[in-house]
Amino acid sequence: MSAEITVNSPEQMRELGRRLAKLLRAGDLVMLSGELGAGKTTLTRGLGESLGVRGAVTSPTFVIARVHPSLGDGPPLVHVDAYRLSGGLDEMEDLDLDVSLPESVIVVEWGEGKVEELTDERLQVVIHRAVGDTRDEVRHVTVTGIGPRWAAVDLAVLTA
Repeated sequence: MSAEITVNSPEQMRELGRRLAKLLRAGDLVMLSGELGAGKTTLTRGLGESLGVRGAVTSPTFVIARVHPSLGDGPPLVHVDAYRLSGGLDEMEDLDLDVSLPESVIVVEWGEGKVEELTDERLQVVIHRAVGDTRDEVRHVTVTGIGPRWAAVDLAVLTA
């Protein structure tokens, strides 16, 4: 199951994150990929807003991972930036993501080849933008559900 969404502004990317959060529950892994500046953190900011977590969602590039506890009864958000991690799951194991996964929503930027072994069920979010033209706000986002968890989820609601 996949959905294709065209996003025309950073605010629309945040709104996509808010809509996506409504489909998420504790135990979900979301992998984000795209060029630098594509909008991965902006999308995650919308996720955090809709999940009702504490703290401003900012890029965790230098700290690698940030945990945003829930301000209500929802799951915490664990936001990981794996850009600086060169190893695979071995290096990611130091972050104890496998321990956090059952009770959290984990979002990993640049996680390809690094976190797939955490679970057979995940959302893959790929953000494409026109490379070289930083004035172009248009993004093409592909959201793909992988595994049984996502088989019955209608990702088309993200295009509304």
